Amino acid sequence: MEFVPQTQNQRLEDLAINSIRMLSADGVQNANSGHPGMPMGAAAMAYTLWKRFLKHNPHNPTWFDRDRFILSAGHGSMLIYSLLHLTGYDLSLDDIKAFRQWGSKTPGHPERGHTPGVEVATGPLGQGFSNGVGMAMAEAWLAANYNKPGHTVVDHYTYAICGDGCLMEGITQEAASLAGHLQLGKLIVLYDQNRITLAGATDLCFTEDVAMRFQAYGWQTIHVEDGNSVEAVAAAIAEAKADATRPSILLVKTHIGFGSPKKQDSFSSHGSPLGEDELAATKVNLGWGSTEKFWLPEEAVNHLREAVADGAAAQAAWTAKLDAYRAAFPAEAKEFEMLIAGGLPEGWNSELPKWSPSDKAIATRVAGGEVLNALAKKIPNIVGGSADLNPSTNTALKGGGDFQSPNTPANAAGAVGGVWGYAGRNMAFGVREHAMGAAVNGMAAHGGLLPFSATFFVFSDYMKPAVRLGALMGLKAVYVFTHDSIGVGEDGPTHEPIEHLAAVRSIPGLTVLRPSDANETTEAWSFAVQHNGPSTIVLSRQNVPHLDHSRSGAGNLTNGAYILSEAEGGTPDVILIGTGSEVGLCVKAQEKLATYGVKARVVSMPSMDLFEKQDAAYRESVLPKALKKRVTVEAGSTFGWDRWSGDEGIRIGIDTYGASAPGDVIFAKFGFTVGNVAGAALRLMGRTEDAAKESGSTETAFAGPTLHHA
Repeated sequence: MEFVPQTQNQRLEDLAINSIRMLSADGVQNANSGHPGMPMGAAAMAYTLWKRFLKHNPHNPTWFDRDRFILSAGHGSMLIYSLLHLTGYDLSLDDIKAFRQWGSKTPGHPERGHTPGVEVATGPLGQGFSNGVGMAMAEAWLAANYNKPGHTVVDHYTYAICGDGCLMEGITQEAASLAGHLQLGKLIVLYDQNRITLAGATDLCFTEDVAMRFQAYGWQTIHVEDGNSVEAVAAAIAEAKADATRPSILLVKTHIGFGSPKKQDSFSSHGSPLGEDELAATKVNLGWGSTEKFWLPEEAVNHLREAVADGAAAQAAWTAKLDAYRAAFPAEAKEFEMLIAGGLPEGWNSELPKWSPSDKAIATRVAGGEVLNALAKKIPNIVGGSADLNPSTNTALKGGGDFQSPNTPANAAGAVGGVWGYAGRNMAFGVREHAMGAAVNGMAAHGGLLPFSATFFVFSDYMKPAVRLGALMGLKAVYVFTHDSIGVGEDGPTHEPIEHLAAVRSIPGLTVLRPSDANETTEAWSFAVQHNGPSTIVLSRQNVPHLDHSRSGAGNLTNGAYILSEAEGGTPDVILIGTGSEVGLCVKAQEKLATYGVKARVVSMPSMDLFEKQDAAYRESVLPKALKKRVTVEAGSTFGWDRWSGDEGIRIGIDTYGASAPGDVIFAKFGFTVGNVAGAALRLMGRTEDAAKESGSTETAFAGPTLHHA
């Protein structure tokens, strides 16, 4: 073969690529923990993307019109840390040296808000890919609603690097199917096809034709046979960008642990450091200029740091565009800038519905739909949808239109309000709960939108990993869950959530709201749109009465718990604590207890976590420590309720599965009756005969402090 000498530019590119490789390998080795193989194998394609295509400003990582980059294969975190350091972000070499150490800016997997330039927390495979779908949806929606002829203020791409493991996960298949249907042409995924997993070669378990699968989803598929060829990767990215009507996946063949004499193409380089000897041998093999750890050639660093000047120039050009837009469309510009700043318009809550006790009882899911639509009239960036359940979750935005590709002919039967294209506010996620959660996270992380999702509460299991990551990242997203209990009725135990409230309440950073009636539902949504973090609103299928607040004490839903109905005639003898539809049951039990001369206080506790955040004085005013006779009532698992019932209280709940029957029948059979709640309070008062009389023949059994299904 004829020797072809490298050009000066090729030599500099190779030096920069090897800088990414060696910095990544050094960081992992220094920590004696991590994943060096992926960064070493993917370095060339990452360099190509970041150097030739990615629009970003290292000195302003949150500049709005930047391209979004996601490392979906988050275990290869040293790749993004190396890129961030070398291109001039606020991530020092000392931060790289502290990889995976306590308090460092370089944790084992990328974390949003922790490291400048990291868009989303990744690591659980497939989540980042699916966040990218949401980000591309956000860009498309904002562009459709705010760009004007001659004035383009929203114009950026979403790029992701994923691996074999990402594409094995079910969430990726859900999200890819949705992205293909939506024709998200500004979503480009680089697939690091190294054919190695932590446990061995992909031949053990993953032999499908990935390209054919993505073609079936409606994606453009582009093969890159040599992932170390900058020109081949660049040509593929350019080809991807040229197709505006299909998302693109670049199948880039790479070599895990590239350059390592013994560990290249071996699963041994996936999740373990190379080892000191092999690291030194790799540096020799790649012709690296030094065996010293963290040595970086100045020429390569300067080359990559050109991103600082390039980014400043790109942002300056956009700022000029925004100034011109502001002059031409002042009202639209004001609204656009408010949205990207995360603000709310004046009067956002001016048309919120209110109900009185005399109004007809309605389900909180129905109230939720009315509140959501009232908010959407005033808050233009509320967008979202359900997992094919809008008629049941009541989350369709009337007149908001359907978010669809503008290349898809409008279907009059399916369109909402006649609006079509990416300007639509109703997002049909299909029966894809996991991808829906991740896409909503991506929209929230992108910025400019206030997104929500909706499904039945029992299916929160299908999207819990995404909800957890939304909470970890502190994203402003709203997860609506309806059909919240055995009140689901005839659909039976497969559709009746039991342990789910306990599960979502256990997620740190997630505000869980289970309103008791329509007015509390208004308060729940009002809280969620103002709260700078994720919220879960849990709503009933069955109708509930509008509660009378005329005997309420200080506080409301935003306090987490408050006195809804104070005992008449002095200090209460017992406290009845409920959430959701069971609060109305507690109010009726209070009335029943009054006929026995027992004074009961009713506390509505829509949010345990918000109540925990109140000061000690407020918590004492609602639940005095001295008043130990307490009954908690919730149609779900009793797990966690001991904190509020205390050792001497009684917990009425369900610690088994539900049943199939009309909802009111199931509630009665499981002991959620006025008599049973009153009977529990009477038992605490030592009035066992009266308790037995009230409890009657409900199918409950007293076992220790808990009344549960027998």
